[in-house]
Amino acid sequence: MSGTPLFQAGGDGRFIPAAHTAGPWDAGALHGGAAAALIVRELERVPGPEGLVVSRVSFEILRPIPLAELTVTTAVVRDGRRVQELTAELRAGEQLVCRAGALRISPVDDSVAAEAGTVAQESGARAMPGPEAGEPAAFVIEHDPRDTFAKAMEMSFLDTPFSLAPTRVWMRVGDPMLEGEPVSPLASLVATADFGNGVSAVLPFATHVFINADLHVHLWREPHGKWIGLDSRTILVGGGSAMSTSVLHDGDGPVGQAFQSLVVAPR
Repeated sequence: MSGTPLFQAGGDGRFIPAAHTAGPWDAGALHGGAAAALIVRELERVPGPEGLVVSRVSFEILRPIPLAELTVTTAVVRDGRRVQELTAELRAGEQLVCRAGALRISPVDDSVAAEAGTVAQESGARAMPGPEAGEPAAFVIEHDPRDTFAKAMEMSFLDTPFSLAPTRVWMRVGDPMLEGEPVSPLASLVATADFGNGVSAVLPFATHVFINADLHVHLWREPHGKWIGLDSRTILVGGGSAMSTSVLHDGDGPVGQAFQSLVVAPR
């Protein structure tokens, strides 16, 4: 963690990524988590009806996102009193590299939740002791000396780090989004969610790639604080598809779930 902003603002929705936003698979490409955080930053700035909460954020990564000047544009595609749907596009020059969307909806009234009872609130999530209970570890890929986005994340593992098994880990973005602007809780959550396929890998980085082609986050409530917990597992089905799933936590408990579709292959 350098304290260096992840991006520099160029005006008119243009941003220049710092070198330490790079991803693990391509030396010239942005980490999906850094891109997702930037897009969420722009989506959060779109005005909406008072009182709505974000229930879903999704990202379709269409091609590697270059470490070059990027432009984010947003639009409202459905504007209602109870539901608002947003879209965003991330471009490098004229090329569309990531398409995203978000859904804001009316929150559940406390009295309605109480009427539904505890069954409707049961998440099935494993317990996540706080980050102070974990083991600090760096997300370092062997023979990769680059200053990648993984090194911008503070990590505290509750399970054995990188054990090729389901894993629980707390993560915190250590650097600001822009100069003088911290990363918001929602941006921190999506940035962390994009690490699910890495922390729960079932194959070694040295021999295989497992690149996520998308990221879909469904929220039960708004996240709070800087630390986000992942309880992640990877599922591989021969002749079918690969997926990483994560239950997301903050300091108050489970907050939602994340899903990634994976392209898995030998290097």
